Amino acid sequence: MKVWIAAPAAWLMLASPGWGQEHQHQQTPPAAEQAPAEHDHSQMQHGDMQMEHGDHAAMERDAEADAHAAMMANMRGLYGPYAMGRDASGTAWQPDVSTHGGVHQHRGAWMLMTHAMLNGVYAWADGPRGDEKAYLAGMVMASARRDVGPRGTLNLRAMLSPDPFMGANGYPLLMAAGESADGVEALIDRQHPHDLFMELSASYSHRIGEDSSVFVYGGLPGEPAFGPPAFMHRMSAMDSPEAPLTHHWFDSTHITFGVLTAGVTHGDWKFEGSRFRGREPDQDRYDIETGDLDSSSLRVSWNPTSNWSLQASWADITSPEALAPDEDERRWSVSGIYTRPLSDRGWWSATIAFANKERTDGVSLDAWLAEAAWHPNENWTVFARGEAIETDELGVSHHGPVEDVSRISAGVIHDWRINENAVFGVGALVQQHFASDALEPLYDGDPQGAMGFVRLKIG
Repeated sequence: MKVWIAAPAAWLMLASPGWGQEHQHQQTPPAAEQAPAEHDHSQMQHGDMQMEHGDHAAMERDAEADAHAAMMANMRGLYGPYAMGRDASGTAWQPDVSTHGGVHQHRGAWMLMTHAMLNGVYAWADGPRGDEKAYLAGMVMASARRDVGPRGTLNLRAMLSPDPFMGANGYPLLMAAGESADGVEALIDRQHPHDLFMELSASYSHRIGEDSSVFVYGGLPGEPAFGPPAFMHRMSAMDSPEAPLTHHWFDSTHITFGVLTAGVTHGDWKFEGSRFRGREPDQDRYDIETGDLDSSSLRVSWNPTSNWSLQASWADITSPEALAPDEDERRWSVSGIYTRPLSDRGWWSATIAFANKERTDGVSLDAWLAEAAWHPNENWTVFARGEAIETDELGVSHHGPVEDVSRISAGVIHDWRINENAVFGVGALVQQHFASDALEPLYDGDPQGAMGFVRLKIG
């Protein structure tokens, strides 16, 4: 079946790091075999001066990166006595060796962090249900943390998005569905924009032993304890401007207007539960919504080594979709993330995940995801994703027969460093969609898509 093509596809990326290193090694001749270039004395002096300047700048960047890595390694996590690299979106965990973008400053007892990633994107989708659009997306984040007594940690975090400026109907993304542009019609074959306020949260953790802690987290909006880290925060996904088809299975709760989470960490384990407002954001993307905390979730996370992060989670969600207010959902998910540092400050990361959501009308829908990214050095990142979903939202009627659809995508971005804190990149990706036999006439077969984008990353 076509649905099974997508899930393993991104895992082809897992072989890339080793292949890339071997290929580069074979293409680089030994120093003794390289013929020296002939230059006059003035050219050699000028070249030597340029090389010394370049080496000095590179050494300064390396020293700064080493200092930043040492600071991150020595700092405790937000929710317990573990390496700070483990923290991801909301209260989710990622592998300890993960890198954190951000510009860090100390102001008295506070440590401040700012980070921004903005994408200017042109998206194109083929076929009768396709479209094209240029838009701005991304996020701007700031946080402030401080110690409270000898055992406490307080953290305040704000995250905003420029997504609302792209328009209420979002951007073309074939086979995506969820939320609404106008409160009347569902968005189909488009990805909805995120709200202006993606997170306004506060957390407090208190160590109760050498390797244990308790914590509370609240947000309006915030992210409850469900699923892996949200896609724009996963190292295997953050370089791609494309939202996953599986978004409304794994991480659509990452912007929830009303969240209260409590948990405990012990060594490499975390157990937590949330009460939150189940309704997904409405079509007004600029406001802050309120409502009862009517839904619940539980999550257990385990980092067995510094390279692995595993989670299993369950949620009982009340009336998530405004267009189907009488339908509740139960969701569960499992995922694993593997991240490995490489030489020359590179890394590679992979995520595999499965989720199911079962509505109160009896419909049960599965989703699979596999994605990976390879960052061999500070200039290049290659990424790929394969995913497959069961959906009843893409046919002639919104809740029609359940169909299997899938997508594979792959892309690359090249970055240029502007200064110590800013990087500019240019990238592109291609998509191949696979429709079920029943949906093929609506899509005129198995359509393609593509995105070209520029990116500004600060921190």
